[in-house]
Amino acid sequence: MSLTGKIAFVAGASRGIGATVAAALAREGAAVAVAARSEQEGKVPGTIYSVAERITAEGGRALPVVCDVTSEESVENAVTATVSEFGGIDILVANAGVLWLGPIESTPLRRWQLCLNVNLTGVFLVTKAVIPHVRARGGGSLIAITTTGVEMIDHGANAYWVSKAGVERLYLGLAADLKDDNIAVNCLSPSRVVLTEGWQAGGGGLQVPPEMVEPPEAMANAVVRLAMQDASGVTGTIQRSEALTF
Repeated sequence: MSLTGKIAFVAGASRGIGATVAAALAREGAAVAVAARSEQEGKVPGTIYSVAERITAEGGRALPVVCDVTSEESVENAVTATVSEFGGIDILVANAGVLWLGPIESTPLRRWQLCLNVNLTGVFLVTKAVIPHVRARGGGSLIAITTTGVEMIDHGANAYWVSKAGVERLYLGLAADLKDDNIAVNCLSPSRVVLTEGWQAGGGGLQVPPEMVEPPEAMANAVVRLAMQDASGVTGTIQRSEALTF
């Protein structure tokens, strides 16, 4: 199987997991919208243009699109630009996210709201915007990037894990809603920690043992397999990158 002829929209694709996923989808033949806010280099490296340029340099098709997932207008404009350029959307990878692992009692309200706005509402907005286009193509695959931390309730609570738990509930319900439209809906999290630029910036200085580190390519490979699904295959699941159940 390949993704030749498919169109993917990857939100949060300017660096880290998203950039690696976008490149992997393009290598499998998909045209990829590289969607994120990052138009210029900032404190955390990576832009939509640098990622798109790397993909095209390798012979793939990529479109950089500015997308602030907390803004409905920005999301709709990014999706419209993608459809105008490529003709539709078959695959969504909702990867945009921010990290905050501080305990609840010391979490500023603005940090709590940022996690919910980006990690949960952002997934809602990009998913809502692409569904009609995936439906129009006769089916496809929606993939939300979550975290194994949702299950780690013995490690306390934080805004990041709460926001990702909301995403999992959203997507499990959507899988049932969209089954008749032939749209697979799945969540995917790393099996271990991926030390992305975002983790380095927001991980609170936590030291991760080498055996607990996972390369971003493991996530990219898992996304490619999920992107090949529709509702006749794997749907309504929460998958782990290094232990896919199919």
